[in-house]
Amino acid sequence: MGGRQGVAFAAIDIGASSGRVILGRLTDAGPDLQTVHRFANGAQFLGGALRWDIEALFAEVLAGLAAAAQAAAAAGDTVTSIGIDTWAVDYGLVDDAGALRHLPFSYRDGRTGTSIGVVHRAVPPGQLYGRTGLQFLPFNTVYQLAAERSLEGVQALLIPDLLAYRLTGERRTEATNASTTGLLDARTGTWAVDLFGPLGLREDLFPPLVEPGSTIGTLLPAIARKTGLPEATAVLAVGSHDTASAVAAVPAESAHFAYISSGTWSLVGVELDAPILTDESRTANFTNERGVDGTIRYLRNTGGLWLLQECLREWSVEGPSPDLAELLAAAAALPAGGPIIDADSTDFLAPDGMPGRILRAAVASGGSIPSSREALVRCIMDSLAEAYARTLQDAARLSGHRIDVIHVVGGGSQNALLCQLTADRTGLPVLAGPVEATALGNLLVQARAAGLLDAGTGLAGIRRAARAAASTVRYDAADKAALTSAG
Repeated sequence: MGGRQGVAFAAIDIGASSGRVILGRLTDAGPDLQTVHRFANGAQFLGGALRWDIEALFAEVLAGLAAAAQAAAAAGDTVTSIGIDTWAVDYGLVDDAGALRHLPFSYRDGRTGTSIGVVHRAVPPGQLYGRTGLQFLPFNTVYQLAAERSLEGVQALLIPDLLAYRLTGERRTEATNASTTGLLDARTGTWAVDLFGPLGLREDLFPPLVEPGSTIGTLLPAIARKTGLPEATAVLAVGSHDTASAVAAVPAESAHFAYISSGTWSLVGVELDAPILTDESRTANFTNERGVDGTIRYLRNTGGLWLLQECLREWSVEGPSPDLAELLAAAAALPAGGPIIDADSTDFLAPDGMPGRILRAAVASGGSIPSSREALVRCIMDSLAEAYARTLQDAARLSGHRIDVIHVVGGGSQNALLCQLTADRTGLPVLAGPVEATALGNLLVQARAAGLLDAGTGLAGIRRAARAAASTVRYDAADKAALTSAG
């Protein structure tokens, strides 16, 4: 891997609770990442619904790009391209003039309750899964679209595509994120246009598809002036679904790995060459989402650190903000055998009242009642680890994919208690890191598009570069007899 002097890339990486803009370079020692801008994010109750303030979000994107331009110039570099990744399924409706019909809804808004039945009457669940291979989640894009009052005169742009449109004036739909809509053919990677009619959708509702590494466009003159970047700066499609970028940067050395992209959500699964569209897979509620280079991310969305984040938020309202490190240390000191709740339950989807909801679920489970904050935290960690182990066993069984090691990437890779409990419950080694896997995958796809990585080596080349950047921590099962192996 050779570096190229003066070349830098900007990764816009936005999650459901925070965002960052990272300036990346390839050096002879490996990828170098510099965070130039961080900002908070979160859905807000606006206009009677839970929505994203896309205007505020775009203002942060522009501020981050301006910071990237300044940092690059200070180092004698030029930002060659920009890549954007965000969470999945949500979208904005844009008219011919480029105006938003309304602020984008958040997937945590409860508006899809009745629309699920509408969709399933038009296209039965078995038929829908057989084409799209998508896990049933009540907020999938297809159900959100069915909840819209009207789709006349607008196009639907998924959130990263909407941001790219604001930067370039070009409308495209990136393929990895398109695979989360419930409208993409899992086998061909093209729109399942024969489903659009029965669902009351126009075939041109979404812009044309592009693959990671493709150029969407260059910066609009007004954007170039605001950010200080040249108009020729390219905006590239990357794995715009943040999990696709994170999985691309998993520092795996062989194909026999599983991944847990651990953040607000946990995305738990394996990487395959082809989708699994069986009834058994549908019953197990596994999804077939597309990854970089046409791979299949065979996974299940499981409960994530949202449960912990919401508890911390509510406790901070009640008094001084709790110290997370102290809470986790106290939770780790508690004996095993506490209550296990279903961390995947939709009961935990909405914000507010999380400690009480977890407590009630623990009581309903028949286990001991968490009588302290640290006991509640331990319940969350045990329950997540249990969900991970169950999901990986199912993934191995349904796919026939052997798992020798689990890679945990994202913010949850810093949670030593969760990583250790995951190793204990699976009986498999856990390699934790990198924390910034999503931004790293975003940047490495851009670097490959610029010719700095050998495209002929595929994801292996990206992962080789990721290993050069990654610092991982290994966790081994305390009781090797817990589970012998997944698969």
